[in-house]
Amino acid sequence: MSDPAQFDVVGLGLNATDTLILVPHFPAYAGKAAFTEEILSPGGQVASAMVTCARLGLRTKYIGTLGDDERGRIQMESLLASGINLDHVQVRQNCPNQTAYIIIDRTTGERTVLWQRDNGLRLRPEEITPGQITCARLLHIDGHDTPAVEHAARIAREAGIPVTVDVDTIYHGFDRVLPYVDYLIASSEFPVQWTNQTDPFKALETIQQEYSLRVAAMTLGAYGALALENGKFIYSPAFVVNCVDTTGAGDVFHGAFCYAVLQGMPMREALDFSNALAALNCMAIGARGGIRGLEEARALMARADRRSQPEFEARTRL
Repeated sequence: MSDPAQFDVVGLGLNATDTLILVPHFPAYAGKAAFTEEILSPGGQVASAMVTCARLGLRTKYIGTLGDDERGRIQMESLLASGINLDHVQVRQNCPNQTAYIIIDRTTGERTVLWQRDNGLRLRPEEITPGQITCARLLHIDGHDTPAVEHAARIAREAGIPVTVDVDTIYHGFDRVLPYVDYLIASSEFPVQWTNQTDPFKALETIQQEYSLRVAAMTLGAYGALALENGKFIYSPAFVVNCVDTTGAGDVFHGAFCYAVLQGMPMREALDFSNALAALNCMAIGARGGIRGLEEARALMARADRRSQPEFEARTRL
């Protein structure tokens, strides 16, 4: 494009308003436990990634749908406070916002998520115009409203705009999205499920070759992230922090990765930086409770207190 982009990044995809339920420890199956606290907190894959981008100083736009209930209002207030452009966020009448009930084990910070999204929140391809996408330098999507994200990703590809995607489960028709993706950053389960390859290294190779991805990568939770770029695997161990809640860690990772791509960071640095911001978010309650800035991420990266997966460490040294 000859004109400078109005935004650095535009995100199209899910938001949710979470009910966080904090328990001293997760109960056994069919068990019973008292909880210590209940908190309403904004979250959601793409929305939280965009809040991360805004926190890092990027000119950020979010495209999505909200319900007109209390949860939708909480989400809208959070997005407005972050300074994100919301010109193309739609508030759907007589429709509840996406909801998640998240049980957080206080002993480990790990969480279990129960979620629901009303069909009235579905975003349709015809609601997305080229100008909504080509106004930015990068497009970030998830996989939920598959026809809509396919349409947006195609617009971006035709305009020469890189596309990053956050996907954690198999969506019907997602094979039509992947040809327009440059950076696939999936959950650890997705590549294996998609390819039926039990070896995660082979799974990433298969996806990258089939769809000509610039980068095929997976997040590994407490063990960091693994990426394949230019025929080489790069492993970034996780940073060790005092984890109180893992909610939103992956979303913050994706927002940080968008920033890293736009800054032209080498892949190892991009993964380290994204891991650092994700780890910092785990030190507070809520999907966006611990989103930090550049200085805090750099300080954590300098500490070099990491947790690695030995097999991944060994195989990427070869």
